Amino acid sequence: MALLEVNALKKHYPIHGGLFGAQTATVYAVDGVSFTVSAGETLSVVGESGCGKSTVGRAILRLTDPTDGEVFLDGQRIDQLSPGKMRQVRRRIQVVFQDPFSSLNPRQRVRDVLAEPIRNFGLAKGSELDDRVAALMDKVRLPRDAMKRFPHEFSGGQRQRIGIARALAPGSDLIICDEAVSALDVSVKAQIINLLSDLQDELGLALLFISHDLAIVEHLTHRVAVMYLGKIVELADRRSLFSNPRHPYTRALLSAVPVPDPLAKRDRIILKGDVPSPIDPPKGCRFHTRCPYVFDRCRVDEPLLLEKSPGQKAACHLDELPELHAVPI
Repeated sequence: MALLEVNALKKHYPIHGGLFGAQTATVYAVDGVSFTVSAGETLSVVGESGCGKSTVGRAILRLTDPTDGEVFLDGQRIDQLSPGKMRQVRRRIQVVFQDPFSSLNPRQRVRDVLAEPIRNFGLAKGSELDDRVAALMDKVRLPRDAMKRFPHEFSGGQRQRIGIARALAPGSDLIICDEAVSALDVSVKAQIINLLSDLQDELGLALLFISHDLAIVEHLTHRVAVMYLGKIVELADRRSLFSNPRHPYTRALLSAVPVPDPLAKRDRIILKGDVPSPIDPPKGCRFHTRCPYVFDRCRVDEPLLLEKSPGQKAACHLDELPELHAVPI
């Protein structure tokens, strides 16, 4: 059984306007997303800004209530739980936010930041609480005497380590990393990625890693879900996706990843046009307005996320029609 199961998750935001504030439109931020995450696994959710990947994380955490769909944690449905029952679930699901400074209380010392979730769930007190906080500092490789300092006295990478320690504090099974390294320098990114990998091996953590940086994702993840305009267009294991992407959008994203070799030649795929508005997404395939291989069926028939090869699914019509099998993507 998967630790986390998400079925047809939707999050729509109504837009109100006019004299009486009637609903005039809807933002389809997330529009039918399904995936699973097993214990000890990393699933990365990638895509352009505005594709809905962070909204997926917030809906799972119930920081915003989903419009429709189902979310299960260890077989228990959590998207309809009352606030009181959801509070106990939050001990098992924690989050590391993008900005390591604004996500920490500037008036609390590090010891209090880490002790707060332990106290909130009644897990320890007194000397046992101090021991657990000290152990958390060791896990994220920060000196124990740093517990007496305030967040502004740390670098960005150190603050993100504190955020990770806070996520570990209640004994979580799943950590949602929402662009957790995008605000850090390149060398610090590598340190945080290595730390997350080591913690996953040590504690058996499941990670939902939300990112736009495919170069980082390749070194961390087990599987990748590629999102475009509120939907998953490709879901595959790491090796399959990076060696043989089946969706044109995935291929375009991979072509934009920088290569640390000035002599390397590669074909950069430049997508034409802008991302359509999530208020009025295109009919049929949502990517057809920018796809270089678009044909008539794409404009009217929305493709399903189907298995194209073992461990790899894609929502694309290209290889479903015999006359198009020769089209390289």
